[in-house]
Amino acid sequence: METMTIAGKALQLDADGNLANHNDWNEEVARELGVQEGIPELTTQHWAVINFMRSVFEKEGDAPSIRRLTKESGVDTKTLYQLFPKGPAKRAARIAGLPKPKGCI
Repeated sequence: METMTIAGKALQLDADGNLANHNDWNEEVARELGVQEGIPELTTQHWAVINFMRSVFEKEGDAPSIRRLTKESGVDTKTLYQLFPKGPAKRAARIAGLPKPKGCI
């Protein structure tokens, strides 16, 4: 299993490059993952999506799809693609410390 060092801590990654253990996640990890994804600063809207994804994952054990994100997170599709370009659900899940949503390629 591949590892990544963030804030001096070695974190294990899954086959998709997401955190293998969502409990290793914290806001500092999210900020670093955001930078790695080309998002230098996480805004209030980024955090709304990230926190929504983590909440759904905690309750249901799976990250929400892009369709669910646009319907339930309070962020519309256009904005979601602006916040997380080139695969919003996949990129947001990675920054949120979650596995890739099942509906993502």
